[in-house]
Amino acid sequence: MELEQAKKRINELTKELHHYNYAYYMEDKSLIPDHEFDLLLKELIDLEAQFPNLKRTDSPTQRVGGTINKAFETVQHSTRMLSLGNTYSEEDLLEFDNRVAKGLEGQPYEYFCELKFDGVAISLQYENDVLVRAVTRGDGTKGDDITDNARTIRSIPLKINSNLDKLEVRGEVFMPKTVFEELNLEREEAGEDLYANARNTASGSLKMMDSAQVAKRKLDCYLYMLLAEGHDSHEEAIHNLEQWGFNVSPTYQKCGNIQEVLDYIHSWSEKRHELPVETDGIVIKVNNLDQQELLGFTAKTPKWAISYKYKSENACTKLNAVTYQVGRTGAITPVAELEPVLLAGTTVKRASLHNANEIERLDLHEGDFVFVEKGGEIIPKVTSVDLSQRSGKSKAITYITHCPACNTELVRKEGEASHYCPNTEACPPQIKGRIEHFIHRNAMNIDSLGERTISLLYEKGWLNKPSDLYKLTKEQLLELEGFKELSATNLLTGIERSKQAPFEAVLFGLGIRYVGKTVAEKLIEHFRNIDALMAAGFDELVGVQEIGDRIAESVIAYFSEQTNREEIERLKSAGLQFVTTANEKQSNILADKTFVVSGVFTNYSRDELKNTIKANGGKVVSSISKKLDYLIAGDKMGPSKKEKAEKLEVRIISEEDFESLLLK
Repeated sequence: MELEQAKKRINELTKELHHYNYAYYMEDKSLIPDHEFDLLLKELIDLEAQFPNLKRTDSPTQRVGGTINKAFETVQHSTRMLSLGNTYSEEDLLEFDNRVAKGLEGQPYEYFCELKFDGVAISLQYENDVLVRAVTRGDGTKGDDITDNARTIRSIPLKINSNLDKLEVRGEVFMPKTVFEELNLEREEAGEDLYANARNTASGSLKMMDSAQVAKRKLDCYLYMLLAEGHDSHEEAIHNLEQWGFNVSPTYQKCGNIQEVLDYIHSWSEKRHELPVETDGIVIKVNNLDQQELLGFTAKTPKWAISYKYKSENACTKLNAVTYQVGRTGAITPVAELEPVLLAGTTVKRASLHNANEIERLDLHEGDFVFVEKGGEIIPKVTSVDLSQRSGKSKAITYITHCPACNTELVRKEGEASHYCPNTEACPPQIKGRIEHFIHRNAMNIDSLGERTISLLYEKGWLNKPSDLYKLTKEQLLELEGFKELSATNLLTGIERSKQAPFEAVLFGLGIRYVGKTVAEKLIEHFRNIDALMAAGFDELVGVQEIGDRIAESVIAYFSEQTNREEIERLKSAGLQFVTTANEKQSNILADKTFVVSGVFTNYSRDELKNTIKANGGKVVSSISKKLDYLIAGDKMGPSKKEKAEKLEVRIISEEDFESLLLK
């Protein structure tokens, strides 16, 4: 394709994809099938790769991420991003209204009310209608430049239609409730600690170094403030934002007086739980911008705005029993079985008690009346006991000593809060749980196999480990209740298709504790095949970025079990993928050389630098010793590593020195 043809096609695709994205994310309309959208996006990606000078700053390909930030630049805000004064009291709102009336000296005024979303404040800057910079709130005076990460948020427009030379918009980035729940479910299946709440998870996601990983977090954003000339009221500014293509929550309302404000607060007390994002209150602003300026600011907050926060909702109900769940890793989770109670818009019947320490902290007794809250508005938890309703004859709840499923004595590792059932080979919930994890969509993706079928096959004695799936026959399946010729054929087809799943999916599917999808990808990027991973020692494992002591110990423990190694051999024989072909070796120029990488670099992320070393035959380790050949020192390198390297006379080289090694 010629240059002019490519430019024309890139512009056509950019316009078309922006149109489809806007319809899907802003109007909830799917104008074309996903497959067709993906084909158009791939065409644009290929054209931009072929003609990189034609790639536009507002290209829809920015949505998928892929940019690596070694460090986030600190940026001064044009106008301070102030926090608001908070209150939980309606009396305080009446006092606020009195102060506004006094400050405006008899002028008529009105308020503008918006829900306060529990997310991360962000400032978006546009020049000639194109997004050029996104900055976090930081300390209110300056924040971090996270432009590459913000571009992956599909509800943030890369291009708008304001026809202004410059403008700034502020809003709140958040993780939708459903996305947060899915993310925690994946972490639970990987044996990882759950994230505490969606707000902190959104904040951590925005500070990830790899924008492709941010894109996977499916963040969203509501905009609520416009910094630009040409409007007289906050209401007018909001309507401009809507007209220009920004995602504004439709929950706002203009109120003529403080009583209407209180009515608005009451109306959203329960309704807010139906929204896709967590909320913790209402923001009340004087609507007229001239009046805002007249009222002014205190040292920390505007005098023309205030935040009303809803009190955390809790409910008191009877604890009927404590039951215990066995996870696929053997972890025992105690669960409070409650008398059903309405809380935050839903009926709560069960709540997690986490572990034995929590039961002891609460001093739970049989038949107690307990207070229940929804942590982060999502996960029910028992917070305390109403001692005034406790029976004098009730007995303290004692944590179980044996597995509720197989009666094996439980173990509790030093330094860990949870109890575990060590009977990995014969405990039914563990066996079935591992197989359910193995067929998960992020693993082998055998969607025609469900929990009920797994139970039926287990009861028949035909399915005790993942490799048994690849020995199933149509005759066996037809013996199961509900299976006909077509359903049996579909299941066998799905099992056969799973053999093409990439190595990272297989490794995730093995269910090694703490090895989630992202950790599996990191391990494979480093070790390339299962044999190298099984042979890895502790030092080599913790040398991989994001692999800490706990993960390394878990991987070593898993592969030290002969039954696990035998299962891997069976899966190999069945035809599963245990080697990755991505990023093949480039040369042996660094053969027999060992490297430690420390600091921040200009041309590489640390992962890219390590991959380049390995792709050219070198080895990356985490600790400095006399045997080390090179310490590659970047900006902000830890001083202790430098001191140790100098003491042991290890050669310290720069990023440029390393690139020279590759040219020898």
